[in-house]
Amino acid sequence: MGTQTKAPRQPGIPQGLTIVLAGFLPIIAIVSMFPAVPAMIAHFVSDPAAQTKVPAMVSAPGLTVAVLALFAGLMVDRFGRRRLLLVSTALYGFVGIAPMFLADLDQIYLSRLLLGVAEAAILTTVNTLIGDYWDQQGRNRWLTLQGLIGPFFGSAVIFTSGYLAAMSWNAVFLIYGAGFLVFFAMLAFIYEPESDETARKMLGIGAQTSTPFPWAGVLLFGVVTLFGGALYYVFIINGGMVWKELGVTDPAEIGRLTTIPSMFVIVGAGIFWATTRFGPRVQLTIFLLLLGAGLAVIGMAEDWTGMVAGMALQQTGAGMAVPTLIAWAQGYLPFEHRGRGMGVWTSAFFFGQFVSPLLVSAARVYSGSMQGAFVIAGLLGVVIALVTWFIVAPRQPAPATA
Repeated sequence: MGTQTKAPRQPGIPQGLTIVLAGFLPIIAIVSMFPAVPAMIAHFVSDPAAQTKVPAMVSAPGLTVAVLALFAGLMVDRFGRRRLLLVSTALYGFVGIAPMFLADLDQIYLSRLLLGVAEAAILTTVNTLIGDYWDQQGRNRWLTLQGLIGPFFGSAVIFTSGYLAAMSWNAVFLIYGAGFLVFFAMLAFIYEPESDETARKMLGIGAQTSTPFPWAGVLLFGVVTLFGGALYYVFIINGGMVWKELGVTDPAEIGRLTTIPSMFVIVGAGIFWATTRFGPRVQLTIFLLLLGAGLAVIGMAEDWTGMVAGMALQQTGAGMAVPTLIAWAQGYLPFEHRGRGMGVWTSAFFFGQFVSPLLVSAARVYSGSMQGAFVIAGLLGVVIALVTWFIVAPRQPAPATA
């Protein structure tokens, strides 16, 4: 009797939505802290360094992700996707809620570093699975959907965390319980992708047994992603302090005023989808220009109306940022190097998150205000956009082959 080959499992809507939701966990981890920053600084007012420590605590997971994501990528390539994703998502839920039971800022900082361990594995694995499950068109479709759904989750998180922060400085950490819900969805729907050979055939790469690691492309998207990540988190981490300089200090009011302009992320996702045919250079330049212009307008705002206008620009650029950078990076990576390559991407993006508040703090000291720091960051974003236009190839390269 002849042997029958089992047809490879095809990903569908349950897998796509689960991956989209999992990809939001690390973003929720930092967006949820936005309205709580002023409340936490006020709670730890006895610590003279609280104004620097609290923003650094918010971005602390980025340091762990930056250090560990490359190792997570190696584990993904060697040991598989599903098991690592399940363990890291469960860890995310437990460690995320832990600060509710901690009263020391240094202990909270350590718990946030441990949260970064989970985030490194989640992001690297999720971004790898997007490349494993779908071809380029499918990736763009789900990345765009992620950008369209994201604002609703982000707005809901900001709105909810604003009220939680008004109740108690540490109640906002309840939001991390979302990790447990995503864990059960993963348990039901996520499966290990097919072998290297099957995936290469699906992606039209051929039957090569090995391909060289595309170092040149990885270094290029790593550097651009680092700068993009640093700019991406300027507002997320420090926006609450700009509201304070404008005279808006109530966390609930900050949450309300932020909800509408944060929906402009949808516009950014739409621009990403509409510009995919023009190649990564156009997309990268547009998102960096929008991000930089938005930060500059926020820095020059004189009241809440100017702040909201700047946020609309900034959030539009933010809506393009992650899908543009991920889609560009994945174009360089064949299957057997995708985990390691996306580990480099994740490390670069979250190292940008870690250094962002440090650079903004230095710019704040130099300019004399947080708004002055935003103007400096915005101008830097415009400069990086112009540089990117000249150093990035007009069209997306084909993944490296042997």
